[in-house]
Amino acid sequence: MLRLALDAMGGDNAPACVVRGADIACGDNPNLSVMFYGDQARITPLIKRARNLSSATIIHTTDEVSPDDTASQAVRRGKETSMWMAIASVADGHADAVVSAGNTGALMAMSKLQLRTMTGVTRPAIAAFFPTVGELMCMLDLGANLECDAENLVQFAILGQAFHRSLTGKEAPRLGLLNVGEEEQKGHEYLRAASRRLGDPELGVNYQGFVEGSDLTNGKLDVVVTDGFSGNIALKTAEGISSMFTRLLRRSFQKSILSRLGYMLARSALSDMRSHIDPRSYNGAVFLGLNGIAVKSHGGTDRIGFANAIRVASELVDHGFLPDVSAAIARANTILERKDDNG
Repeated sequence: MLRLALDAMGGDNAPACVVRGADIACGDNPNLSVMFYGDQARITPLIKRARNLSSATIIHTTDEVSPDDTASQAVRRGKETSMWMAIASVADGHADAVVSAGNTGALMAMSKLQLRTMTGVTRPAIAAFFPTVGELMCMLDLGANLECDAENLVQFAILGQAFHRSLTGKEAPRLGLLNVGEEEQKGHEYLRAASRRLGDPELGVNYQGFVEGSDLTNGKLDVVVTDGFSGNIALKTAEGISSMFTRLLRRSFQKSILSRLGYMLARSALSDMRSHIDPRSYNGAVFLGLNGIAVKSHGGTDRIGFANAIRVASELVDHGFLPDVSAAIARANTILERKDDNG
């Protein structure tokens, strides 16, 4: 059985969204066992109305992390919160992964404190998959590190490549470094330094060079690496464009009788496209570089989106993700240290 700890009180629509999402996920995966951390009085009635949660357990908690808490505030007074206790269950081996839709800064800070970073990792990063015109593309960092240096970006590349390979089975994911242009002389010096290192064949990265924002959706890349500031803006922009496109399309098809008829004729194709770009289908960002699996769901998601975040956590456990990433980081650091020693 896969054992998942769920922060039932995290997110805009908690605990209903968490319980209903878990109900969907457990219906899809009979080998899934879930533990809800949160207010038992609010969770119990929701479980009773669910179809697939008869074996779920509730660990009652007296407090929850506020969306307005800073990371330091959450850590300082958060030992009794649903978020802290759900992470603790992974740290002590009672759960295989934790999923939360709560405060991102608090979740990262608490996860780092309890799960610790992998040996050789300087900073964890947040990674998630994006839709493209081709195959899925993984991007990191999405907000954990607003400022980065060359070493951070190289490690993000190793983490992202191992993450993509673990989930998709693709042996040599194509990787690019986000910049303001594709030319080698463009961008800050730390970007150019990271690019030189990633281009070293011995490092084993299928590096494609600098890429621009327009390359994020063309399907030519499998992994895109950037700092958390740019990555978070790209993520929110992509979600906003997806929402805008869906709303404008709906409005266009309501303008006239002919447009409504056109919608009826194209309904199946439009439904497929809407599903492909639906942010809920890609919900579930992963904290890479920790000695444990922590998945962050979008705070405003619904039950479908939360169910997908649970699916991401389940797949990471199933694919033996942590040993793969740890081995990749150790190998890369050995190569880079040897080259630094040799000048």
